[in-house]
Amino acid sequence: MRREEEEEVEEQEAEIDRLPVDVLAHVFFMIPSFADLARASGVCRKWKRAVKLSLGRRERLSFAGLKMDDDSTSRVVRRAYALRELDISKICWGCHITDEGLSRISMMKCAGKLTSISLLGMTGVTDQGVAKLIARATALQHLNIGSTFITDESLYAIANSCPHLKSISLWSCRHVTQNGLLFLVNRCRKLESINVRGTRVPLDCFVNLLTINPGLQMK
Repeated sequence: MRREEEEEVEEQEAEIDRLPVDVLAHVFFMIPSFADLARASGVCRKWKRAVKLSLGRRERLSFAGLKMDDDSTSRVVRRAYALRELDISKICWGCHITDEGLSRISMMKCAGKLTSISLLGMTGVTDQGVAKLIARATALQHLNIGSTFITDESLYAIANSCPHLKSISLWSCRHVTQNGLLFLVNRCRKLESINVRGTRVPLDCFVNLLTINPGLQMK
């Protein structure tokens, strides 16, 4: 019985090996977990190539919970030509992405197509890195830079480069001021919601924001 089971496994493996690379790529495209894709990429050269092809078709990538750095992140994003949504939130302590990583992403083909970016908790990035990425992400509609150390300089860059912005989270961004918020809401006329929970701006600032945009939803 054991012999028959081993022969069946070998036959199944042979069937998989005969699949064309583009078919494998389509299968990998349907796998939502990036961690699973990374494991699949290590199986053999053919699977690695198929994973690369599948990345080129993806519109969304999330590295949340993974130990990523500037090099590993930029290598993956470089192959994601159709990318629209990028999530590199720092949920894992081993994740360390800096301004250098954002600068590399800003120079990639997908940068101008990005509509959603999350940098939640990325304490290794500063206004400099955010400004470089935002300058290219002119199609951006949703941005989460909560729990970072950005200042009004980032808000000025966002206001000047992202006319289509609909939502932004500045949760616990304690270095932004009412000047930056007022400038942002004044320039981004399509803004629908803003999360300013945990900031240090005075209460009357929120009243002024609603005066500029009465329909603005604030948290």
